[in-house]
Amino acid sequence: MDYKDLADLIFPDAKPIAYYEEKYPERNLPEGAIVTRFAPSPTGFVHIGGLYQSLIAKTMAEKTGGVFFLRVEDTDQKREVENGVTDIVNSLKDFDMPPDEGMISDSEEIGNYGPYKQSLRKDIYQAYAKFLIEQGKAYPCFCTPEEVDHIRKKQESAKIRPGYYGVWAKCRNLTVEEAIEKIKNGEKYIVRFKSPGREDRKIKHKDVIKGNVDFPENDQDIVIIKADGLPTYHFAHAVDDHLMRTTLVIRSDEWLSSVPLHLQLFASLGFRPPKYAHISPIMKNDNGNKRKLSKRKDPEAAVSYYREQGIPADAVKEYLLNIANSSFENWRRANPDKDIKEFDFQMNKMSVSGALFDMVKLLDISKNVISKYDANKVYTESLKWAESYDNELKDILSNKEYSIKVLNIERGKAKPRRDISKWSDVKYCIEYMYDDKFFNNRDEYEFDKISDKEEIKKILKLYISKYYNEADDQTTWFSKIKDLAEELGYAREVKEYKKEPEKWPGHVGDISTVIRVAVTKRRNTPDLYEIMHVLGKDSVEKRINLLAE
Repeated sequence: MDYKDLADLIFPDAKPIAYYEEKYPERNLPEGAIVTRFAPSPTGFVHIGGLYQSLIAKTMAEKTGGVFFLRVEDTDQKREVENGVTDIVNSLKDFDMPPDEGMISDSEEIGNYGPYKQSLRKDIYQAYAKFLIEQGKAYPCFCTPEEVDHIRKKQESAKIRPGYYGVWAKCRNLTVEEAIEKIKNGEKYIVRFKSPGREDRKIKHKDVIKGNVDFPENDQDIVIIKADGLPTYHFAHAVDDHLMRTTLVIRSDEWLSSVPLHLQLFASLGFRPPKYAHISPIMKNDNGNKRKLSKRKDPEAAVSYYREQGIPADAVKEYLLNIANSSFENWRRANPDKDIKEFDFQMNKMSVSGALFDMVKLLDISKNVISKYDANKVYTESLKWAESYDNELKDILSNKEYSIKVLNIERGKAKPRRDISKWSDVKYCIEYMYDDKFFNNRDEYEFDKISDKEEIKKILKLYISKYYNEADDQTTWFSKIKDLAEELGYAREVKEYKKEPEKWPGHVGDISTVIRVAVTKRRNTPDLYEIMHVLGKDSVEKRINLLAE
């Protein structure tokens, strides 16, 4: 008996690998085109690090005329969560990064290199595992979990490197006849890779991001097919990346130590390996110490957080590119209106150590992004968010025509308003523009330098009786505010006041602040003239008279 007999006994129905090599041919793509993927497991929420990898993968594929596909690695079915695949698909959709191929819902896919769900590729993995057994490069292992645990404990007590390798690999040297007899006797088994490596030998590897890295060879006889007939991650990824014709694997650097094993698997299977790019994790400053963004501790680790807060996808992607390439910030400064797809992203410029996540910076970028949206887009996006997360804002926005006028204040100018960093800010930023909210809420008036009630009354009475005219253009309107200031004994110009502050109780800016607070209850708002113009004569007079009388 030989290895082929053993392989036929274990996998009697597996097709020859030539069938799959023909079914999934080399892709017909331009030279230098990158084929890459996002390959998450549906075992929990989608992490911002996964979105980061996807953005880089999609950017590189688009830049080179290649392919970005979504493969779901669901072989660990005990840990799979409900709607896990749907969440993955929706996360890419929410951030406008749909895959060119792969899963497009829990059960639908597009592309000619599927199935793109590993649990549906069992026959393929078994064909390649059978091929390895036929070559004497894999074998059935009959050790029970208890026996493997016993081996590990003996190694730990002897302070020996743990694992199933060398003399510790009990089933490695079973003869074909012994293995066949055990299978026929009904003994349970898994399939292990027979590593040709030795730990005292080194391999050299050039990572796209990390550069040249040396590793000891892999000598572990890892499991490649589990007891349920499904593959382990290591084996499945090698088979899949070969048959899907992946040219660049972009993944977290926690997988860097697996490179020797993965290269060994590719070599043993006769595959040309892809290039690897290992991305450093996104870090967080925790009381002066750097640590990885944690699924347990940090809400911003979950991609769903950005949707819940209403941070636009454009802003998140812009921020991630900012931490991916240090040259992005200067490019954006020089090209404020260009699409991020025009940025010449370079993988070799990525940080070798982890980028620090900065929510303040992200929200500042988000303010810039939203400031460039027109009022219609701000309205549509904030209403869409409100329909899921804020019924009160949804009600406020029910008057579409008026709400668009409100959101258009100080928009489309050389220096547009930057008060909205996320859709959850919108309610606070606009609610004072709605009379029912203004007159019903109990917010205090935020008067500043001029806070004496009688002085405020005097200013407002004079303004509404003598100077307010809804028909005034902005220049005339402000000139009248200056006249008002002068009549009340305040400096007509701020610079005059700054030269001789002892001459006046205040200046025109202090007068306009009183009007602003009377109309909005706030010291800081967008352009006051535009606010009053949108509110209209009746509302402005009613608000001012509330304090003037």
